[in-house]
Amino acid sequence: MHVHAKIVAFLTTSMSNAYDVRPAGSLKLKGTVHDGGIVKKKKKKSKGSNSTSSEKARERERVKELLLQDDVDVSTPGGSGRNSPAAGSSKSSKTEAERRFEEVQKQRLAQRVAKLANKTHKDRVNEFNSHLESLSEHHDIPKVGPG
Repeated sequence: MHVHAKIVAFLTTSMSNAYDVRPAGSLKLKGTVHDGGIVKKKKKKSKGSNSTSSEKARERERVKELLLQDDVDVSTPGGSGRNSPAAGSSKSSKTEAERRFEEVQKQRLAQRVAKLANKTHKDRVNEFNSHLESLSEHHDIPKVGPG
């Protein structure tokens, strides 16, 4: 029994000692703050990046010039209607049908905005709920909003 008591004593002391030993200090993680500052890897600059940035700047300038020209073309009063001389002599590359299409699109957008501006959120929710009620049970969705 004497050997058995020594083994039990050894196991109990070694197990308790295993949990007693703890490292001091905080956990060290990779990529954290060192000496009061954040250490980040620096990106390598490629030699081609300067040429692409200058090309992008040139492209932006061209787009700005084109937009300014389009604004000037649109704002010049030269008559209205299809048969006006200003419609045929404009500098833009759009056809007459394309211009009419864009005008109709703008009008429809304005109508949609005006229609939505008249309704409050509560009206839209009530309209949506009435639409859901008219659907069959297969499409049953809980009502939106309080109630």
